[in-house]
Amino acid sequence: MVGAGPRALFVCAARQSEQTEALQLRASRPRSACLLRGTAAALRDRCCPRADMRLATTANEAYTASLTVSELLCCKQCGGSRGQEEELGIRIPRPLGHGPSRFIPEKEILQVGSEDAQMHTLFADSFAALGRLDNITLVMVFHPQYLESFLKTQHYLLQMDGPLPLHYRHYIGIMAAARHQCSYLVNLHVNDFLHVGGDPKWLNGLENAPQKLQNLGELNKVLAHRPWLITKEHIEGLLKAEEHSWSLAELVHAVVLLTHYHSLASFTFGCGISPEIHCDGGHTFRPPSVSNYCICDITNGNHSVDEMQVNSAGNVSVSDSFFEVEALMEKMKQLQECRDEEEASQEEMASRFEIEKRESMFVFSSDDEEVTPARDVSRHFEDTSYGYKDFSRHGMHVPTFRVQDYCWEDHGYSLVNRLYPDVGQLIDEKFHIAYNLTYNTMAMHKDVDTSMLRRAIWNYIHCMFGIRYDDYDYGEINQLLDRSFKVYIKTVVCTPEKVTKRMYDSFWRQFKHSEKVHVNLLLIEARMQAELLYALRAITRYMT
Repeated sequence: MVGAGPRALFVCAARQSEQTEALQLRASRPRSACLLRGTAAALRDRCCPRADMRLATTANEAYTASLTVSELLCCKQCGGSRGQEEELGIRIPRPLGHGPSRFIPEKEILQVGSEDAQMHTLFADSFAALGRLDNITLVMVFHPQYLESFLKTQHYLLQMDGPLPLHYRHYIGIMAAARHQCSYLVNLHVNDFLHVGGDPKWLNGLENAPQKLQNLGELNKVLAHRPWLITKEHIEGLLKAEEHSWSLAELVHAVVLLTHYHSLASFTFGCGISPEIHCDGGHTFRPPSVSNYCICDITNGNHSVDEMQVNSAGNVSVSDSFFEVEALMEKMKQLQECRDEEEASQEEMASRFEIEKRESMFVFSSDDEEVTPARDVSRHFEDTSYGYKDFSRHGMHVPTFRVQDYCWEDHGYSLVNRLYPDVGQLIDEKFHIAYNLTYNTMAMHKDVDTSMLRRAIWNYIHCMFGIRYDDYDYGEINQLLDRSFKVYIKTVVCTPEKVTKRMYDSFWRQFKHSEKVHVNLLLIEARMQAELLYALRAITRYMT
C-alpha cells in the first residue's frame, strides 16, 4: 500500500463499479487491463471489503460508446504490446475534469502526494475507512498535519460510536451540504447513506424523511446562512417535540455535523473541487483519440492534449504580482512596529470593530448573481430562497457577540465534550492546527512570521458574523487584506456556491497553490467555530 500513489488508490475504488466491471473484451485482454484489474482487486482485499459500492449509477446520463480499435499500438506508459486488427468493446469511465481541483494543476497535487511517505499512510488509512480516496483528501495533501486531524475527526463523526445512528449522520450531511447547493458532497453521502441501510425514499425529498429530521431543517437553514439569529427557542423546539424530540446529546452531534458540512462545502467550492469520477459531471464514456489512449490511462489519470493545455493556461506572470507580496510584507513590518510603540485603547478598538463590521457589508463580487439550486439538491432542504444576509442590513440589529463572554475554549469545548465525549478534543485540535499552521514562508520569501496575517484572516471572518475579540485591533484588517482577497473570503464563507476561478486567481497572485489551500483551511475552521459558538451558546442558555 505504501507504494501505491494517490491515483492508484482512487482508481481502486472506482474500478469496482458495475460500469467498470462490465468491461466486455471481445478479444484477448491486453496486459495493461489485467494489471489494472489485479491492482484493484489486491487493494480492495487488503484495504476495504466494501469498495464495490462506491460508483453511483449515473452512467445513463453520460454519453456511452464502444471503443472499436482496428489497430492497437504499443503503450509507452505500461509497456504492453497489442496485436494488429483486434477489436475491443470497452466502456471505461473517463474523468471529465483535470484532476482533483478545477483551480489547481493536477501535477502539483499528485507530485506532493507521491513524494511524502506520511501522505501514503494517510491515503491508505482514508481508503481503508471510506473505500475511496476523494478529491477533497487529495487537495488537502498540501498540509498533511491538518489532513490527519481532519480525517480523524470526520471518521469519528461518521463511523464511531455516538448518539446518532449511522444513516442519520449521512442524511444530516446531505441536508447541510444541500443548503449550499454542494452536489459534490450530496452525491458522496447519498451513496454512504444507502450503504449503511438508509431508506431510499428519504432521498426523494426532506418531506419523506422522519419528522425528527424535518424539524432539524430550520436549525440547518439558520445555522448555514444567518447563525446570529439562533436562539434558545430554536433549541427548545427540537428538544420538546413530543415523540419527535431530540436528546441533548443527539442535538450536539447533529450541530457538529451541520457545521462540519457547511464549512466543508465552503472548502469544496473555495478550492474548486472536481466531481468524483463516479458522480454526476465527473465522467464520460466517450473514448479519447485511439492513437494516444491506453486502458492504463484510467489509472494514471491521463487526459487529452487539449485538456492538459487548458490545465496549464492562465498562469500569472511573476512580474505582474511581485510588488503585491513586497507591499504586504512591508505593511506587516509597519504594523508590528506600531504595536511595539503604541497600543490602542479599548474604546478605539471597539470603534474599529464596528467600522470593519459595517464595511464588510459592502464587500461583494461584481458577478454576484443568484444561483438557482438544482432539483436533485434542493429537494433535501426547505425554503430555497433563504440565504445569507448581512446582519446589519435592513434595519436588523443584532448585539455583538463578545468572545470574552462566550468562547470556544472556555465554554463550547466543555459542552461538546460533556454531551459527545472526545469530539470536543478532536475539533479543538483541528482548530488549533489550522490557526497555528505555518511554514514561515510567503510566496518566494522564507523565515517570515505569518501569525499577524493568519489572525487577521480568522478575525475578519468572525467579524462578518458579528463576533468580536476585545484585544484585537481591527484596523489591521484593512491594512493586510485587500479588496479582492476580502471578496474571495466573504464569498467562500457566506455564499460558497458563487465562488469562481476568477476569484481564486485574483487574490495573492504570486502565492503558491498550497498557500491558497492553507487560506481555505483557515476560512472553513473559522466559519465552523463561528457557527458552533452561536449554536452552543443557544444550547447553554436553554440549559440554564
